[in-house]
Parts: sequence; C-alpha cells; structure tokens
Amino acid sequence: MKKSHPVRRAVLAGAATVSGIVLLLSLKPASDPGSASAAGGAAPPAAAEAPQGGRGAGTGTVTGDAADTQYGPVQVRLTVSGGKVTAAEAVQAPKGGQSDQVTADAVPKLNQAAVTAGTADIDAVSGATYTSAGYKQSLQSALDKAAAAGSADETGAGGAGRGTQVLTGDVTQTQYGPVQVRVTVSGGKITNAETLQAPKGGRSDQVTADAVPKLNQAAVTAGTADIDAVSGATYTSAGYQQSLQSALDKAGG
Repeated sequence: MKKSHPVRRAVLAGAATVSGIVLLLSLKPASDPGSASAAGGAAPPAAAEAPQGGRGAGTGTVTGDAADTQYGPVQVRLTVSGGKVTAAEAVQAPKGGQSDQVTADAVPKLNQAAVTAGTADIDAVSGATYTSAGYKQSLQSALDKAAAAGSADETGAGGAGRGTQVLTGDVTQTQYGPVQVRVTVSGGKITNAETLQAPKGGRSDQVTADAVPKLNQAAVTAGTADIDAVSGATYTSAGYQQSLQSALDKAGG
C-alpha cells in the first residue's frame, strides 16, 4: 500500500487545486464592467420621455377679438386643453333694455354649442341673430389664436424658441369706454402693439386719436406695461396699461 501513497497525494492535491479555483471564481466582483447587461440584469431606469406638443398640445385661455354688432360688442374667451375647447364664456355681450333678456337666453346656449362643436360652425340662437353672428366671429378669432399659439409652442419652450405669438389682452372698462390691446410677441419681445378698442364719441375721438399711437409705440419700446400715461388721456392710458399687462401675462403662461 505504501507505493500508492504518491498517487493518493497527487489526487488530493489536484482536488484541492480545483476547489481553490472554484472558490476564487465565486468571489469575482459583481461590478465587473458590463456584467449587468451581459447577465441580463436590469439596466438603469431611463428618463421619462417628455410629452410632445408644448403645453399639453395647446392648453390655456385665449380671448377672441371683440365683434361689433348692431346691439353692442360680443367677445368670447375660450379655455383650451389638449387642443380641445373645454369651456367658453362671453366676456362681452349686448346689454340694456331688451338686450339683457336676449343675452341671458342666448349666451349660455352659444357657450355650450362652442364647447360641443369645438369650432365656430354653430347654429344661431333663435331671436338672437346679431348676437349669434358676433359670437361666432369672436369665437373664430379665438380659435385662430389658439391654433397659432399651439404652433408657436411646438418650436420650443420659452424665449426665442416660442416663435411668434399674437396675444389679446382683456377688455378694460374705463369711465369713457372700453380699452383693449393686442400685442405681437416674437423672440420674447413685443414687436407690435395695437388697440382694438378705445373710447369713442364726442371729445373721446380726439383724445383716442392722439393717445393711442403714443401708447402703442411706448409698449413696443418698453416691452412691458410699465409705460407713462399720455397727458390728457389719463383714463385711456390706465385702461391701456391694464389690458396690455393681461396680454403679456398670457405670453408668459
């Protein structure tokens, strides 16, 4: 049996060597480059994909131009979400005398029709032909602005990436009549300002003719609503500034 001792020792030594190798392999670091992907491990979580279409493919409020009718102005404001009209309201409508009853009856129906149709192709309300026509005209201008704003948003977010926007401020009531401003914003700057509504009749015609061009120029130059009032047109200037600020607020929204 002594002659078999060398062989036995060789077998035991070989077994020990194999065991050692297996043990070393089992202790190999799991952080070996590429080991996770090679072994089918979970890759790091990817960043969530940003939704397309700017502000939810068109979300916010937009005010149409005021449409003059035989019985008074009509102006529509829309709330748009995801590119769809979710709410409509008439911020101006004929009032006084019989017009109060006509407006009270017609406007809710027109608002509902605008939301249901999502377009300006809506039926006139019986007994409110002029109001309906003015409503549809203002509604169409609001839809046009919403579409333009959505297209501008798709070019990028904020600043120059927003492209060109045409924004209409809210109507401001003054002692001598309503004032409403529309601005064109390009690259984050006011490039044009115009007055859609201003006091008129009697002496107001002369005051408006003198003040409005100066206010429009001041808005473009300043790029903000922090502009000086025009001498002799205090009320018109205050109304202009208020409507201008509301337009600029929409540009930042």
